[in-house]
Amino acid sequence: MKLAVVGATGMVGEVMLKVLAERNFPIDELLLVASERSIGKEMTFKGKTYKVIGLEEAVAAKPDIALFSAGGSTSLEWAPKFAEVGTTVIDNSSAWRMDRDKKLIVPEINAHILTKEDKIIANPNCSTIQLVMALAPLHKKYKMKRVVVSTYQSVSGTGLKAVQQMENEMAGIKGEMAYPYPIHKNALPHCDVFEENGYTKEEMKLAREPQKILDDRTFSITATAVRIPTSGGHSESVNVEFENEFELGDIRKMLHDTPGVTLQDNIDTNIYPMPIYAHDKDEVFVGRIRRDETQENTVNMWIVSDNLRKGAATNTIQIAEYLVANSLI
Repeated sequence: MKLAVVGATGMVGEVMLKVLAERNFPIDELLLVASERSIGKEMTFKGKTYKVIGLEEAVAAKPDIALFSAGGSTSLEWAPKFAEVGTTVIDNSSAWRMDRDKKLIVPEINAHILTKEDKIIANPNCSTIQLVMALAPLHKKYKMKRVVVSTYQSVSGTGLKAVQQMENEMAGIKGEMAYPYPIHKNALPHCDVFEENGYTKEEMKLAREPQKILDDRTFSITATAVRIPTSGGHSESVNVEFENEFELGDIRKMLHDTPGVTLQDNIDTNIYPMPIYAHDKDEVFVGRIRRDETQENTVNMWIVSDNLRKGAATNTIQIAEYLVANSLI
């Protein structure tokens, strides 16, 4: 198994290496790949030192799998070049997610649709992954009509520059700005760029990606995405209207029994999901489950997950594990 990690020096790339080690993914040869400015940099994986190489050298090495987390423009240019030499690319950017010919995968939900012919596989948006992990089993039983999502997203979702901005502001240091406004002691209703319809790109990802993952366009999603001054973990307030009636106890049991989901829902003891507890974990945490008393067949819930792990690195590696386990590479 020859594995390339493209974008190895970035936030998600570093978490990928951590998760690969933790899950003991089978690697015979590891290629750490980054942009030109990082070529030659030394990194450590499982006690061994590796030198970062460039994209051209990585393509020439013909890895079996390339895990991409280097941004959309890099993915658009380089993923096809890897695919041409027989590499299976699993891409973390938004570049291929809504491409009709590319599959958008959350392994617990739809890995079964993958084939040997899929050479570029898209990893969904971090906020989408935790949302569909909780909604998929409920949709199967009760059939969703409409979902309203408000997100509370960590600065780590923007990248190192944003984390640095928050830390600088907390320390009273003037520095480079990732956002148009301060983030410390603030909340920005502005994740990614604004589109013509007034929504941000992040909000439209949340609206479109779940329909593709669940292979169902009969339900609708509307979203508001907000950046808050936390260093890790995304949270979501979710209101779901179903076509069919439900019992809250059945919803709780279904979520409790769903692989990859952890139920934290006991208000008597103040048990509910929070990003501080989701940190460095792979599960999606769900709680504050309650009936919407203003509308029939509608439930409210609160969903939290570590955006760098299940929202990015872990989901990518789970796709790779599925490919290996099912002899698809």
